[in-house]
Amino acid sequence: MFTPSTVVAVLAVAPAIFAAPAPQVTSFGPDLQVSYQDQSTAGPDYPVVVEENGYTSAIYHGPYTGTPTTTGAANGPTTLAASIPTGPLNPTATYYNSAGVPLNPLPAPYTPAGGLGTNGSLPRYMVESDFDFESIALGLYQEWIELDLFHDGLARFSEAEFIEAGLNAEYMSLISFMANQESGHATLLTNMLGSAAPKECVYNYPYTTVREWLDFMQRLTRFGESGVWGFINHLDSREVGQLLAQSIATEARQQQIFRQMSGLTPMDVWFENGWPQSWAWSMLAPYISYCPENTTRLAWQNFPVLHILNNPNINRYSPNDTAQDGSEQVGPRVADPSISNLTSGSCENLNVTGYGCGPAIGHNKSEPLSFPGKQVYFQWDAPGLAVGPNNSYVTSTSAGSPKWVGWSQQLNLTYSPLTVTGDNSGYTYQPEGFVYGDDGIINGTMAVMLTDLDLFVTPFNTSMLNPHIVALGLYVAG
Repeated sequence: MFTPSTVVAVLAVAPAIFAAPAPQVTSFGPDLQVSYQDQSTAGPDYPVVVEENGYTSAIYHGPYTGTPTTTGAANGPTTLAASIPTGPLNPTATYYNSAGVPLNPLPAPYTPAGGLGTNGSLPRYMVESDFDFESIALGLYQEWIELDLFHDGLARFSEAEFIEAGLNAEYMSLISFMANQESGHATLLTNMLGSAAPKECVYNYPYTTVREWLDFMQRLTRFGESGVWGFINHLDSREVGQLLAQSIATEARQQQIFRQMSGLTPMDVWFENGWPQSWAWSMLAPYISYCPENTTRLAWQNFPVLHILNNPNINRYSPNDTAQDGSEQVGPRVADPSISNLTSGSCENLNVTGYGCGPAIGHNKSEPLSFPGKQVYFQWDAPGLAVGPNNSYVTSTSAGSPKWVGWSQQLNLTYSPLTVTGDNSGYTYQPEGFVYGDDGIINGTMAVMLTDLDLFVTPFNTSMLNPHIVALGLYVAG
């Protein structure tokens, strides 16, 4: 707990945060790893890989094999309601300027009236509410896995394997730099949380090749980025939001770069999409194996997984040839990458314009990954499955029977009807729609969900849909 004197100290050092955040521990990242072997219940059979190919990785990556000592999301003293009802327009939201000039007195020269945090008060770069704390703690869980993940592939794969995937030492150096960025991000978020900030955990990754690693990283950075855009403007602390925006802008660049290294177009939308925290946590949690004792837990929901059986395989030169039984993802977890060891139809190392998928600044595909009218097949998990750190969280839903498929991308949440074909299985047809002009709504790496209601939501209140979500998935539309 922070005492009043501590708060004063935080205020006193706040301006220095811009230049050099003062970490609350001595170091982060590969030079400081939790003693995972001691935390393990599996004994000496756990593989130990500390340094390979000149890069450092964590001691262990694999599943949790123990028994959870607690289950479920973090809870407050009580829960006031089953959901938050839809309210009217904010009664103070009335400003409209038809004249195009300032309507109110300027508080200072060149300073229009209004804004938040513009009255000269000294900034305090600390979370200011439970909402802030839980949101930034989620962000820190994300930064920790990125720090470990970016290092892991560099240590796991040989230089020859990188070259086979079209990446030379300069690309590897860039990824190493991005891993170092995560050290700074983790330091920043830890400082803004205080002594209860979550620590680095042990992770369980799905990839076995360089291309699968790159694909997994472009998926993981997608929900890392979108998960922040969804909550950043709801934070009580505008100061925290300011610094968080400066870190997530870097994450957006990382996602673009991993798409380029995966042979995908770097930018295929006009607007990035924001997600509620529970969507991001549902995507992230399955890849966290276990965490140190007394690691801060999160309050967000874990939705059941929506398996997109014919999720386009980014390694095919004809993505519509992707099998329809889910066999072309490396595993059943929500963000698992496409398999890269295809026996035929691979676009890797194919030097044909419009069909190759080697690393490049940009690609124009002659055959798109997906298209309006594409039949998309689903299976979905029932709730009640153990997931996340120490298998201590449980998937849940408060929704009724699924009737709709929600497609969340850009500024829109678009619905298509779900046809149920059996127990927890069905299909829909990918809808067509445009944001502005010829900007197709559905593109890129995006969230797809089953819902019991086609509730109208907008980018600022997407979380109103959470009580109606049956299952959540990740779709690579383009």
